Parts: sequence; C-alpha cells; structure tokens
Amino acid sequence: MKKSIPYLLLLLTFYSCQTKTIDADLIITNGVIWTGNESQEYATSMAVKDGKIIAIGEEEDVQSFVGATVTPVDLKGQFVVPGFIDAHVHLMTGGRSLLNVDLKDADTPEEFSRRLVGFAKTLKPNEWILEGNWDHTLWGGELPHKDWIDEGTEDTPVLVMRLDWHMALANTAALKYAGIDKNTPDIEGGVIEKDEDGNLTGILKDNAMNLVLDRMPPMTLEQKDKSFQAATSYFLSNGVTSVHDVDGFNKDFESYSTAKRYRASDKLNVRIYAATPLNEWEQLFAMKDESDDWLKTGALKGFVDGSLGSHTAAFHDHYTDNEEDKGFFINTENDLYNWISGADKAGLHILIHAIGDKANHEVLNIYEKVIQENGARDRRFRVEHAQHLAPEDIPRFSELEVIPSMQPYHAIDDGRWAEDYIGSERIKTTYAFNSLAKANAMLAFGSDWAVAPAAPLYGIYAATTRRTLDGKNPNGWTPEQKITVEQALRAYTSSAAYASFDEDVKGTLEVGKYADFVVLSENLLLVEPTAIKEVSVLETYVNGKQVYKSK
Repeated sequence: MKKSIPYLLLLLTFYSCQTKTIDADLIITNGVIWTGNESQEYATSMAVKDGKIIAIGEEEDVQSFVGATVTPVDLKGQFVVPGFIDAHVHLMTGGRSLLNVDLKDADTPEEFSRRLVGFAKTLKPNEWILEGNWDHTLWGGELPHKDWIDEGTEDTPVLVMRLDWHMALANTAALKYAGIDKNTPDIEGGVIEKDEDGNLTGILKDNAMNLVLDRMPPMTLEQKDKSFQAATSYFLSNGVTSVHDVDGFNKDFESYSTAKRYRASDKLNVRIYAATPLNEWEQLFAMKDESDDWLKTGALKGFVDGSLGSHTAAFHDHYTDNEEDKGFFINTENDLYNWISGADKAGLHILIHAIGDKANHEVLNIYEKVIQENGARDRRFRVEHAQHLAPEDIPRFSELEVIPSMQPYHAIDDGRWAEDYIGSERIKTTYAFNSLAKANAMLAFGSDWAVAPAAPLYGIYAATTRRTLDGKNPNGWTPEQKITVEQALRAYTSSAAYASFDEDVKGTLEVGKYADFVVLSENLLLVEPTAIKEVSVLETYVNGKQVYKSK
C-alpha cells in the first residue's frame, strides 16, 4: 500500500538533470504558499509537469521551466495550501443527499413533515425518499413518528436518516415494502422502536435499518452517476482533492465501481481511497489490487457501536438522561477480534468506528492484542471518530501508534446537547483534540459527510474555536481541547495522507508530489480563527489542472 521511494528518486534525478530543457505545464508565481513541508514551510512560486511538482520556492527557482507555451499564473499574493484530504466521507450517500430532500435545518415537526410531503409531490409513484439527515434536537428532542408523514406519502416509500446515520424514520409504505410489522422481532445490534401499545413508530436504530436498506431497489446507473458527479463537484468546491470513502465497497452504493468507470474514461478528478466492509476482508484480500494514483483500495471499515445522538454509542456508565441505557455494541467483541486479526495477518488496513468510551476502550484492547500476536509492522490502525474517550485511553493511541481519525465539525454540532446525554465530566474528553495531540497521537481530520459538511475550512474553524452552532459557547465548548490552525491544517493534509499510506506522494507541496493544491481568499495563519469560516475557496487544482474556480 505504501508508495515506493525509488520511483520518486528517479523522477527527481531526471528533472534535476533536465532543468534547462523541460517546459512546465503550469507555473504559478507571487503566491503565499504554505507547503506543509517543515524544511521549506513557505514558497511564492511553483512549477508543475505531468501532474507533479518539479520546482517550488521563489520565482527565480521556477524561471528555467517557463516555456513558450506556458504563461505563469500570477496569484497576486493569494494564499495556497496543499489539497485538503477528507479522511472520512460517505461518498455516494452524500452525493445522493444533494439530490434529495434536505432536513438538516428543519426545526419543528411541522417543517419536517412539510418538506417531506412536499418533496413526495415531485416524485413518481413508488419513488423513494432517502437521506434527509434530520436532527430532532432542533425541536426539543422528540423523535419523529411515521404518523407525521404517512398522510401525503401513501405512494412514496420514505427512509430518512438522522444526521448521524444511526437512526432512521420509515413511513408506513417503506415498512410494508420491507415486511416489517409490530410482530417483527428486534435484530441483534439494532432496535425497532414501538410505542407503549406495541405499535411501530417508524424509528429504526442501527442494524434495524438494514431490514429496509437490504430490501430497497438498487440504485440505477443513472442515479449512481448523478450522485457521484454531485459529490465530486461538491468536494472540489470545498478544496477537497482526496477522500477516504468509508462506503467504497458497500453493496448498496457501489461508489468504488462507479469511480472505477470514471477512472477508466479518465474523468475522475478527485483521488479516492475506498474502504471495504470489515467482515468482507477475505474478499478484499482475494481481489486483484488495481490501485493507482487516483483510485486506491486496501482499507477495511468496521463498527463497534452506534452514535451519541441515537443513544446507541456504548459507554462504561449509563447515559445521564437514561439510567437504564449504556448504549450497545453493533458487533460482538469476538467477531471484531476475528475480523481484525485475520485482516491484519493479510496485511490490510483497518479502520474501526468507535464513539462511546467503552467502544473506544474495546477497540484499543483488540488492536493491542492483535499487535502482540501478529508482531510489529507499519499497520497504521485507525479509530474512526474516537469521540468519547476515557482519560486513561488517550495515551494509548500514541503508544499503540493508532490514528484517531476525527471530525471536528461534530464538536460544534454535538456540543449543543452532548452534556445533557453524558454529563459534565465525560465531555472533558469528548472530541479531545488537544489531549490527543499533547499525547503525541497523529490526528487525521475528515467530515463524515453527509453527516456534516465536507468543508475543511469549517472543520478548521471548529477545531480551533469550538464555538457551538447555537452561539452559546463564544469562548469554545470545552475550550481546553482547542488546537492551533497549523495543527488543524496538518490534520487535513499531511497527517490525513499518512493515514492512507500516501505521505510520499501528497499531503505537502514538495518536488515529486502531486500538484494538488487550493487557493484561498485569506491566509489562514494570519486571520483570527473565528473568521476562518468566512474564508472561501477561490480555486482548486488536482494533478496540476484547475478543476474548480469560484464565480
């Protein structure tokens, strides 16, 4: 999985010997380029050939590469950073959400219902309404009910997700389609919610959602293409040039197969690291490795627990608002150990979702056991989210060389209500960016899109200010967990590249690496962190080509 050094050395030697004869494809000058390279932190100019950087430094360093057919691009002092890497996206569902009903800011039950019923009127009979990404905390915490939407969606199956994708609302049409009624038993690792009379409410939690998802008609080729194109255009508009797609091989979405088609026709313009479900590790191991500069495999994504907002995150102690509830594991410890151990022996890269402190503790225990049993190697185990940590587990990330793959936007979103769920003590190590950084863990940042915006500038703002979305924490929610702008930038660039074994080819702007970079409206290292969310992406370049320009 790790890129070989000899090729890069050969490339550098070739260019260094040919400085008088090679004409660059792209020359940029007069920029403020933050390279991310600690040995050459800033530059003003850069030359690109065949998608890679061949010179970077001052203007005189690139002049020998200026040919008759290339006019240098004068950035006029604009700020440049390496292309952002989003280390955790749900690519196809995110793209589909851009084309579907948007419930993120529906702040009353009436508005929730109005949007769904209104959207149903735009569809043909039996077309599904999906995604949605609703947040019941916006209207006080009452979970939505199928009765809110059944009238007006009789011919439209509805399965709309809570924004964390660990709970969904299905209307009667969808429940009937899936064969779910009040006698359907709960599924292991999931809940079919019923009212006090035993009737379905339409709420399905975690694995119970699969009772509908597994029966839904597959996406058509046209739907896949529209969703994929919407997703990649959205990434580029936010300066995201690479993504780690944790649903890459999910059979319901098939983003990898879609990306593979685009790659074959040379139309792929975002680099993708596609993950396979952990329990299918043997199929991934048997699959021919077709990875290249644009589309890469080798990762496995698994789950320990659910989410805080759905009360399905697994904690050592009970939820503050429910003394009988500690959450639950989606998969058993035994299954997780067997899958992780087998996949690690096969040399595959393992990413495990863990939210609650008990879930994080358990996955670290399994990682530690597997390391002891399988021996030392460069494995770069990851914990996706690493959201609520027991204090004693924080140093274990560095000790075990486990990467906390985190999503800072969640902190300013969940911070509105998390203390109501887990109390004032546990939030001290919730989204513990600073504690992990001080413990020498390597933070890799992403978005969890479409759960949160795939906008690294918002993520940097969140990590450095921790100002919650409701405006009630102007000095930051658990402000001791803030980190610096430079730390956050590295988590979205060089550290995220390291988290996919790609640090030799991207994540910083250096000779021999991909010419993936972003031009921003302000210097992130000079503006106040509170102003970062107002900074805009002006241009995005991938492989030395401009793929986005703001209007």
